[in-house]
Amino acid sequence: MARNRKAAPKKKSAFRLRLPSAARVAVVAVPIGVVAGAGLALTALLDRPISRIAAVGEFERVSAAQVEAAVGELDGQRFLSADLDALRARVTALVWVDDAVVRRRWPDTIEIELTEQEPAARWQKRGLLNVRGELFVAEARHVPPELPRLTGPDGSEARVAAEYLRMRDRLLPLGLSLAAVELDSRGAWRIELGNGLDVRFGRLELEPRFERFLTVVAPMLASLGRPADYVDLRYSKGFSVAWTAPDARAENGRKESDKDV
Repeated sequence: MARNRKAAPKKKSAFRLRLPSAARVAVVAVPIGVVAGAGLALTALLDRPISRIAAVGEFERVSAAQVEAAVGELDGQRFLSADLDALRARVTALVWVDDAVVRRRWPDTIEIELTEQEPAARWQKRGLLNVRGELFVAEARHVPPELPRLTGPDGSEARVAAEYLRMRDRLLPLGLSLAAVELDSRGAWRIELGNGLDVRFGRLELEPRFERFLTVVAPMLASLGRPADYVDLRYSKGFSVAWTAPDARAENGRKESDKDV
């Protein structure tokens, strides 16, 4: 087998400026000064006071009054010299603003294109997570009831959200929806399906236990055609299923001592 030749390192392109002689400097300095002066005059002419802020985007929860208050007074700020980064920082500090693009629009307008936060899940009782699993509202006045409920210790938002997305995508092909994911303080996982089924995984081996639910438990429950109360997968090998009626319990031959609680 031919040995691969090591690629030669790419050469960085470079250029040098030839310094003119003293005589040439004296001659060239005059037109440069003229051009510079003309440039300053043109800049002063174009750098007129800002007369309008235009906010664009699809707004449901961000109002024009909130944007105006965030931008603040523009007295003394001018079209070319306005600090667009500072304006963007003020606007993105609004709770329901996910991102903002700030640009100049000739002749005297600053345009702010806003993207609102998109609530993807409920966190704890009244918190809201965005599509990246970030908590952006800790205590929302209104929580859409259709949002999935995610709970966990402080700081575990992204982890629980990632687990929710992974499980949701695996359950959808089975015709099952995911209503809630819970990670308790001991590190135990529990989910609730859209049909109300409570599924308990415990602290260990979450992935193989979830796989067991997908390949064994869910098809079995579908074939029985009876809604169960909960499924307990906190066993090293096996599971138990409980129905509401005490005499309709299926244990799958597992003992409580085998359980990882």
